[in-house]
Amino acid sequence: MGRTKIVGIAGRFGPRYGSTLRKRWKEVMEKRYADHQCPFCGFVGRVYRISVGIWACKKCGATWAGAAYTPRSELSKYFPTVIKR
Repeated sequence: MGRTKIVGIAGRFGPRYGSTLRKRWKEVMEKRYADHQCPFCGFVGRVYRISVGIWACKKCGATWAGAAYTPRSELSKYFPTVIKR
């Protein structure tokens, strides 16, 4: 492998699956692994995904429901919900 300057994270697929699907997948995964801001404490970089749609902040300990690949969906911007366990 090694030469993934243009294809980035999708370079692990090599020539398989077609360029359009690899570009779409790359776009989604770059959004998922980007640094996100916690909606509760405002800290950037310590937000991680627990499961599909469930996100948490390592700094303040808040857990909330978001989108599958981003911590804030369009609806969650208007109706923030904290999951209390």
